[in-house]
Amino acid sequence: MNKINQLFDNSKDQKFLSLYFCAGCPTLEGTADVILAMQRKGIAMVEVGIPFSDPLADGPVIQSAATKALKNGMTLSKLFAQLEAIKDQVEIPLVLMGYLNPILHYGIEAFCQSCVAAGVSGAIIPDLPFDDYLNLVKPIADKYDLRIIMLITPETSEERIRFIDDHTDGFIYMVSSASITGTQKSFDDQKQAYFRRINAMNLRNPRMIGFGISNAQTLKAAQDNAAGAIIGSKFVSLLNESNGDAEKALDDLLEALKR
Repeated sequence: MNKINQLFDNSKDQKFLSLYFCAGCPTLEGTADVILAMQRKGIAMVEVGIPFSDPLADGPVIQSAATKALKNGMTLSKLFAQLEAIKDQVEIPLVLMGYLNPILHYGIEAFCQSCVAAGVSGAIIPDLPFDDYLNLVKPIADKYDLRIIMLITPETSEERIRFIDDHTDGFIYMVSSASITGTQKSFDDQKQAYFRRINAMNLRNPRMIGFGISNAQTLKAAQDNAAGAIIGSKFVSLLNESNGDAEKALDDLLEALKR
C-alpha cells in the first residue's frame, strides 16, 4: 500500500505536520540527514523540493534555496541517488515537489520508475495542467503506484475541486492563499471562511494546508480545518540559519510553533 494512503488511513483523527525543504540547500550532501532527522522528530511526511531556476509559486526564501542548491550542483539524478541510499531507513512518506520542466526533461516514465526505486510515494507538480495530468501523467503514475498531488486555492471553483477530488488519490494540497509561499502571523477572516467552505464539501480525499504556516496560531488553524499542515519557508530559513544542522533547525521550528 502506498505510504501516503497508509498514513491517512491508519491515523484518521491525528493532525499531521509535514515539512518541506529544498534538496541541495544549504549543502549538496545534506538530503539524507534532513530526512532522517525529521523522521526522528516525529514529522509525519516530508516534501523534498527539486530545485528549479524559475520557481513561479515560491516566495523569496524558497527561491533563494533553489538557487543555492543549483549552484551546489544538485540535480534530479543526484537527488534520486541520495534518496535511494537511505530508502531502507525511511518509514515516513516522501513526496517530491518540483516543476514540470525538469521532470519532462528527465522523462515522465523514468521519473516514476526512479521514484519507486528511491522510496518516493508521491509528487507535487504545481505547474502541471490538469488535462495533462489526466491524459499524460496519471496513467504512468498509477502503473507505479505513485500519487500525484494536486493543489487547490481560494479561487478554485467548487466544480473544479470536486473534479480534482474524484480523479486524485493520497491527499489534496490546500493552499491557504493564491499568493506565493512565505510565512504569515495569522490567517484572516477570509482565509478562515475558505477553510470552512472546503470543510463543508466533505471531500473524499484528506487535505493538508500549506503556505504561510509559521507559528502556533497558523498551525492550529490549519490542523483544525484539515488533516494537517505543511510548513516550508519557515523551516528552510531555520535550516539555512543553522548551516544545515537539521536537528537544531527542527528544534527551533517546533519551539516556534508553540508561540
